[in-house]
Amino acid sequence: MDPIPTALESPRPSAPEEVQKAPSPPPQKAPPPLQKAPPPARWRRWVWVLIVAVAAFAAYRFWPQLKNLAPGNAPPPSMAKGRAKSGGATPVVAARVKRGNISIYDTGLGAVTPIYTVTVQSRVTGQLMKVMFKEGQLVKEGDLLLEIDPRPYQVMLDQAEGQLVHDQALLKNARVDLERYKILLAQEAVPEQQYATQDALVTQYEGTIKTDQAAIDNAKLDLVYCHITSPITGLIGLRLVDPGNIVQAGAASGLLVITQIDPISVIFTIAEDQLPPVLDKVHAGGKLPVEAWDRELKNKLAQGTLETIDNQIDPTTGTLKLRAVFDNKAFKLFPSQFVNARLLVDQKRNVILAPTAVIQRNSQNTYVWLVKPDSTVTIRQVTTGVSEGDQTEMLSGVEEGDEVVMVGVDKLQEGSRVNAQVPGEAPRNPGAQNSADSKPGRSKKVS
Repeated sequence: MDPIPTALESPRPSAPEEVQKAPSPPPQKAPPPLQKAPPPARWRRWVWVLIVAVAAFAAYRFWPQLKNLAPGNAPPPSMAKGRAKSGGATPVVAARVKRGNISIYDTGLGAVTPIYTVTVQSRVTGQLMKVMFKEGQLVKEGDLLLEIDPRPYQVMLDQAEGQLVHDQALLKNARVDLERYKILLAQEAVPEQQYATQDALVTQYEGTIKTDQAAIDNAKLDLVYCHITSPITGLIGLRLVDPGNIVQAGAASGLLVITQIDPISVIFTIAEDQLPPVLDKVHAGGKLPVEAWDRELKNKLAQGTLETIDNQIDPTTGTLKLRAVFDNKAFKLFPSQFVNARLLVDQKRNVILAPTAVIQRNSQNTYVWLVKPDSTVTIRQVTTGVSEGDQTEMLSGVEEGDEVVMVGVDKLQEGSRVNAQVPGEAPRNPGAQNSADSKPGRSKKVS
């Protein structure tokens, strides 16, 4: 029998219920993840700097492609079509080597110099009454310009004429007395000395008459000088004296300045090494043409001829002065204006010419990119001669009719295939023949 539990003993639970589960603690929430502190402001600045740098590099790297995609910068349809048909050929602009004439010029810096410049001065002293010209006016020789008060010189003329009448009367009386003494001397009624004295008196009065006539002529000349006229045809400058002022005869400042404007000359210099061919032409009686251009050699101002050569070379500069004369009806040349004078010395005829833009140079050679018949390019060394404008004489290396690259040389290498377009000539497709020959089932004909 099982023992009876006592009151102090608690009944022992059965095995399954002996161990009671302890209440589980309430679930604890996971702590929130730690948030990273925001980066300092300087790191944000470096990030933006990096982004800007990447954007700038991308713009620099892909700018040509982006530029071509712009509406206003799209490549011409002919070039785009050429790229598509050329099968990867580089599009270039070429020029044709031709025969022609080229001129040889000597260029020197010059200054426009009037042939005549006159400072008009007064020959009499008096008050300036009238001014009959406007500043900047073109006047002709003999035109009335100024008037000085003529009244004092009119009074002097009247006095000289009155003195002449007085002296003419004295001369007439002296001649009558001389005839009377001559008769009395023949009758021995007067001494010979008295006759000689009367003869001398007549001669004295004749001299006085000439003096009076000279005074009259001088007074008339002063009256003419009171009306100042233009001595040459030219352009009047600014007025130097205003009406109402007293002008002095022979004043150094003058009243006005007149400059001949048409024709006009240009005095320019050339180096002494350039002188021999010029002298040969001048001594042979030739008239050498001279062109006057502006400072930048962009605009031709006038066309003239060489007039004269100075008589000595400047030893300090080794240059010689020359004067050329130009028609200047349009007033494109102005006194003291600086110009470039181009003296035509000689002209070469029937020579090989090519655009100056096709010529390439390095430290060793002068060369061009020659387009061969198979539309590939090769480097051809050349020798150049005279250059004038955009044309250059080719002494060796190319022949008439050769095709040379003018635009696009920076993309070329030896043997590169190109799609060359010559201005003024029909475009061609360098890859058409090769593509047609390379089609399957088609073989080349061998002649």
